[in-house]
Amino acid sequence: MKNRRRSQNVLQRPMVRWSWFFLLPMVSAFAIGFVWPFLQGIYLSFCEFRLISDAKWVGLKNYISVFQDTNFMRSFGYTAVFAVVSLAIINVLAFMVAYVLTLEIKGSNIFRTVFFMPNLIGGVVLGYIWQILINGVLSVVGEPLLALNTTAGYWGLIILMCWQQVGYMMIIYIAGIQNIPGELIEAAKIDGANNRQLLRHVTLPLVMPSITICSFLTLTNSFKLYDQNLALTAGEPSNKSEMLALNIYNTFYGRTGWEGVGQAKAVIFFLAVAVIAMVQLKLSRSKEVQA
Repeated sequence: MKNRRRSQNVLQRPMVRWSWFFLLPMVSAFAIGFVWPFLQGIYLSFCEFRLISDAKWVGLKNYISVFQDTNFMRSFGYTAVFAVVSLAIINVLAFMVAYVLTLEIKGSNIFRTVFFMPNLIGGVVLGYIWQILINGVLSVVGEPLLALNTTAGYWGLIILMCWQQVGYMMIIYIAGIQNIPGELIEAAKIDGANNRQLLRHVTLPLVMPSITICSFLTLTNSFKLYDQNLALTAGEPSNKSEMLALNIYNTFYGRTGWEGVGQAKAVIFFLAVAVIAMVQLKLSRSKEVQA
């Protein structure tokens, strides 16, 4: 036993000694590609600039301009409402589909593939496809097209998001449901639990880790939505369907002299999403149980 431990220590010493060498490329890439641009972005949010080289420090002026921008505040509210609605609809639909597909029905693997496929299509392509479909339906029923219809634009984004994300979340829920020990299901059935009681008192509590993951992904994806928003509505009519990411893009690239304000919006956007996601994670994890 002692000889085995000694041989293991001899083998581990070179690995520990040279571990930094193997970690260096990854750490360097992370620092160059993320940490440095992130810190530089925070600095530029306090500056006026056209190019990074001519940045001029202006303090909190950009942040004051952000909160005085009514379009930004409207986009923030619009995005928050969109995130809450899509969070509920996507997770309910994804769980329902996953639950049905774990009941050992014929062709379940084919259905899983079909439901997952929309997630493989790019957001811009999806946006233009659904723009054509929704405008076609609106023209048939005699309603204004997306460019003039705020309500249709909002629900169009919800439908697009659901169609793209439900299949991905379904896979996570299927993994969570299949991870439930069969002994617990059998014990509950022996105690007289029906399918509804099994779902409520056994399945849902034990699938809470999957619910936590899916809620986190849905919430962050909803706040970060950009390409689908650009392709489907482009913020029309009159920026009323403009979400946060599109608002930041339009501010930074579409308004000369507002680059610093756009950068300040991006910092606020990051902080808001980080805080909301952390609160959601804490609330969800507090309800998790161990099998």
